[in-house]
Amino acid sequence: MAQSATITQPQVGVFQRLSLLDRFLPLWIFAAMALGVLLGAVAPGIKDLFNALSIGTVSFPIAIGLLWMMYPVLAKVKYEELGKVAQAWEQFGVSLILNWLIGPIVMFILAWVFLPDLPHFRTGLIIVGLARCIAMVLIWNMLAGGDSEYCAVLVALNSIFQIVMYSPLAYFFLAVVPSWFGMQSTAVNISMGDIAKSVLIFLGIPLAAGILTRFYFLRTRGTEWYETRLMPRLGPTAMIGLLFTIVVMFSMQGDKILAAPFDVLRVAIPLLVYFVVMFFLSFGLSLWRKFPYELAATQSFTAASNNFELAIAVAVGTFSIASQEALAAVIGPLIEVPVLIGLVYVALWIKRAWFKPVRANA
Repeated sequence: MAQSATITQPQVGVFQRLSLLDRFLPLWIFAAMALGVLLGAVAPGIKDLFNALSIGTVSFPIAIGLLWMMYPVLAKVKYEELGKVAQAWEQFGVSLILNWLIGPIVMFILAWVFLPDLPHFRTGLIIVGLARCIAMVLIWNMLAGGDSEYCAVLVALNSIFQIVMYSPLAYFFLAVVPSWFGMQSTAVNISMGDIAKSVLIFLGIPLAAGILTRFYFLRTRGTEWYETRLMPRLGPTAMIGLLFTIVVMFSMQGDKILAAPFDVLRVAIPLLVYFVVMFFLSFGLSLWRKFPYELAATQSFTAASNNFELAIAVAVGTFSIASQEALAAVIGPLIEVPVLIGLVYVALWIKRAWFKPVRANA
């Protein structure tokens, strides 16, 4: 009986340990969507307003929102721990394969299997699959009892990798791979330069700002002040940028959503399959390689999560805010958050069922 109490206690507290913002993130996203649709219906002229305030395919207000939702996230990343990669080269090697080879391939296959007749939504899903998680994974990893230090290094590694790899991989999976199988390319009018420009603007600028912010304040104010005073105040503001972006997007796309709600549901299904497949595939690889649970959990949540902020930014910057590609990217966090919360419980069950407890030395 005592053992049962010990086991169930962390499970009971998983949902409660989330912050108020994170706990009800799907609700906030639904509310932002509803507000956007309502705004577009009662004030149809708002589309013209946002289109008038545009820089290329991105309206200026949205550019501000996109940059801000990325900046606090990237300021949290512990870039100073990147030097630890060499200490666990096998685990990091497996993580890179999962994140930058297997993950994109799985999403590419699912997008074509589930959305063969919806090319724009399909492209949006592929864009999501290429954006590796650098934010929420820290929360899932903490709740599941993963290795926080290893997770921080993985997040830093993926942040740097995305600057280098995202653009060529996006062009490869959108314009090159379909032609190998006789499928119609969905990116014939999109060059790698277009994607690279979006990545450099919406990831490069906030990444540089995040790095500068972190190292400046760590040096001048210290780690404790930065982690316990600044970040708890700065971090939640990223949600404002995300929700603002969603409101504007849905104010411009509400009529399309109301006209074809089942298309949105069809986008949600491959996302759900993707998160579950990547989670269990990663855990299976970790068991095969005999990684301890803490590393296995971190590996799995990193592989199963996605950087929906970057995906939204790239979709908006490359295809416009009113595009179905951008809408598909927005559906990502709506599905990811409740699914990953559920997978935290699954991870805790796997820990009891498949991993031997580590006994402390006497």
